[in-house]
Amino acid sequence: MSYTIAITGKGGVGKTTIAALAVLRLVASGRRPVLAVDADPNVCLDIALGVRVAHTVGGIREEARALAAENSATGVAKQDLLRLKVAQSLVETPHFDLLAMGRPEGPGCYCFANNALRATLKAIADDYPYVVIDNEAGLENLSRRIVRQLDLMIMVADPSKQGLETVMRLFGLAREMDIKLKQLVLVINRMRQESLPQAAAQLQAQTGASLLVALPEDEELRRLSEEGGPLQAMPPSNRLVQAMDRLLFDAGAPTLKRATPNLI
Repeated sequence: MSYTIAITGKGGVGKTTIAALAVLRLVASGRRPVLAVDADPNVCLDIALGVRVAHTVGGIREEARALAAENSATGVAKQDLLRLKVAQSLVETPHFDLLAMGRPEGPGCYCFANNALRATLKAIADDYPYVVIDNEAGLENLSRRIVRQLDLMIMVADPSKQGLETVMRLFGLAREMDIKLKQLVLVINRMRQESLPQAAAQLQAQTGASLLVALPEDEELRRLSEEGGPLQAMPPSNRLVQAMDRLLFDAGAPTLKRATPNLI
């Protein structure tokens, strides 16, 4: 059974950076293999992880729609073909694999494609002890495309009033969608001061989040982003990396307690 982590928040708050760091720190601690899922139509998790995506599930979804219209194909044959094609779209590395969802559905009915892919992705995810999902802005893909139950949801905001209000709306949406989550962590990203805004503590109380974490603005991360470099280049001594380790291991779920580091 996979331990599933999903990262969500409004656009531009650093979800992809946090997702990539979560993947890399899990791997570095010996928790591998990890399945990384880029659920944002604007595929960019691959760059942060230092790999390249050649094929996305979006293209497979188009083919699934065509298969559904063919009376000659059986349901079993279509499902088998879909699983094969999803597996072929994986970017594989020794310690983690990456699956990119790609563009959202086009016009028309995609019921078969969505249902078949949901089952196919679940079957693939079960082969990995850890799954990290980098979501698009919002929660729609969690309810329709990938999973409805999470071990850990990380909701990311910037320190602005609008950023914190967006997280509260996302939390309300998750409850409406009946997304099951065992643990919620709130992350206030790109902090330039030591103290958290008062509204952040209020947000934690309103959501019942088990942890409220401040991640600092980081010069090394900024430089890597400008150069398009992978986050593997960030050393364990980096304060942002150390903050992610505290989030995942020191205060995380029991299954994520610290292990002996096994660096990449």
